[in-house]
Amino acid sequence: MSLNRSFFVPIDSPLHRLNPLTKLTFVFAMIISAFLSVPDMAPALAVLVLLTGFIGKVQRQYRTVLLKLILPAILFMFVMQSVFLPGGETILIQVGRFDVARENVRAAFLTVSRVFVMVSSFAILLLTTHPSKLMADLTRRGLPPQLAYVIISTLQILPQMQAKAQTILSAQRSRGLDTESTFLKRVRAIVPLVGPLVFGSLVEVEERAIAIEARGFTSPRAKTFLYEVPDTRADRLIRWTLVIFTLLSLAARIWLS
Repeated sequence: MSLNRSFFVPIDSPLHRLNPLTKLTFVFAMIISAFLSVPDMAPALAVLVLLTGFIGKVQRQYRTVLLKLILPAILFMFVMQSVFLPGGETILIQVGRFDVARENVRAAFLTVSRVFVMVSSFAILLLTTHPSKLMADLTRRGLPPQLAYVIISTLQILPQMQAKAQTILSAQRSRGLDTESTFLKRVRAIVPLVGPLVFGSLVEVEERAIAIEARGFTSPRAKTFLYEVPDTRADRLIRWTLVIFTLLSLAARIWLS
């Protein structure tokens, strides 16, 4: 993945073969339904997103993202909300001045379920969609190239920083920097890493700006594309199904409120 400077996993799966807009529609359908539909739907959507990772055959890569990024964040959020949310009548645990009420635990669980759906669906999108295909498809559909570039750059910034940091770290190790011994020495090793990483990223931004100008990025003429991104009848059917599902979710929230 580091070679592609993205999270994309180049394998063949039913999810990889879908049109990028279809997967983007899935992401927004999951997020809107999780946050704006009935509260009990969020855990079910979380299970659906997990199953999607198996359909895309990226469960191993997704598990890495889950353990390193998603789980620590949502566990911290769950504990903080369970302990510090005001209200709650049914006390489950009491430690000193802190009370954990059943109502607060339920509210915290629903909150982290929604966050899980949002982050996980975006992770599945990044793992199964090449950024260039997503940008080409959105631009072909009428999205301004400048806006498409901003979106793709945002999606790529984390893997690019990871790849650059790994390169700098390897270079520092070749010069004798100790990065694998005690905790304090590893913390000290971060200092010579930050400077080259920040300045290298700034230089890369300037080089990219020059490159896209040289390729006529701001030219008003119609753009041509190296390859066609297929948009099948199944893609259109899935998109309309997701739109109808989202509307029904919103209708259920209005009906039951």
